[in-house]
Amino acid sequence: MATTLQPITETLAPEHLDTLIRAALEEDLGAGDVTTDALIPAAMTCRGKVICKQDGVICGLSLARRAFELLDERVQFDAKAKDGDKVQEDQIVIRLYGPARAILKAERVALNFLQHLSGIASMTARYVKAVEGTKATILDTRKTTPGLRSLEKYATRIGGADNHRFGLYDAILIKDTHLALVGGVTPALRAVRKAYPEDDVIVEVSCFQELQQALTDKAPRILLDNFSPGQVREAMGLIRGRAIVEVSGGVLPGNARAYALAGVDFISVGALTHSAIALDLSLKVTRY
Repeated sequence: MATTLQPITETLAPEHLDTLIRAALEEDLGAGDVTTDALIPAAMTCRGKVICKQDGVICGLSLARRAFELLDERVQFDAKAKDGDKVQEDQIVIRLYGPARAILKAERVALNFLQHLSGIASMTARYVKAVEGTKATILDTRKTTPGLRSLEKYATRIGGADNHRFGLYDAILIKDTHLALVGGVTPALRAVRKAYPEDDVIVEVSCFQELQQALTDKAPRILLDNFSPGQVREAMGLIRGRAIVEVSGGVLPGNARAYALAGVDFISVGALTHSAIALDLSLKVTRY
C-alpha cells in the first residue's frame, strides 16, 4: 500500500490552494464589502503591517499572500518571516502596500488561514520541545478540520512533528472499533495479513490483555491507547523490543516527556489539529 504523503511544495501549490481560498473569499465577501465600499474611495492606497500579539511559530504565509493576490494583484506582500520561524510578541511578520479596499477585504481570510495554521505549528512545537533529547517522535492524527487536512498536516510538519497516515487509504491501523466487531486482535491480524500480506500493520490496544495477544501474534507495531505513563513503562517491559511502540490518548505538553522517557518510538497527538488555539495576529493600516 503506497503512501500518499504529499511534499510541502505540493501542499502549497496554487492549484491546490486557489479553489479553497476563492471559496473563503466568496464566503466572506458575498455580494461585496458594503462597509469598505461605502467608506474607502476606490483610488485610495494604504500600507499595512501584520503584527504578532504573542510568541509562537508562524505558518501559512503563502496562503495569506495568495488571498491578497487573488483579490487584487496590485497588493504588494512583503513577508518578514518564513514558515517555521519563531516569532515574538510585537514582531512584524508581513508588510503590505497597495489598494486600500483590497487589503481590507482580504484581511480576514488571509489572517484566518495564517492564525489557524500558526496556532497548529505553535502547539506542535511545544510538544516537540517537550520530548527533545529522547527517541520519541511526535505524530499528528486524522482529527483534522474537514477539507483542510493537507494544510493542517503541513502545519504540524512546520512545527516539527511527523505525519501519521493521511487517510484511511494509506496505512493499516486496526482500532478498538475494528476489534469490537471482528472478535479481537487475532482474527483482525489474520484478516489484514491475508488482504495485505506485504504491508505493515498497526494494532491499537487498550489493555494489557490485548497487548499480550498482539505480542503473541507478532504485531509489528503496537499503539498503546490511553495508557498512563506508568502503564506504558510496564508495557515496555513486556514488549522488550519486539514491536515498534506508539502511544496516544491523554498526552499533554506537561506529560509528553514522561511518555517519551518510557522508551516509546512515537507519540500521536490529536490535539495538535483539533484543539490548537489560533496564534493572535493583527493588521494595522495607514494611508499613503
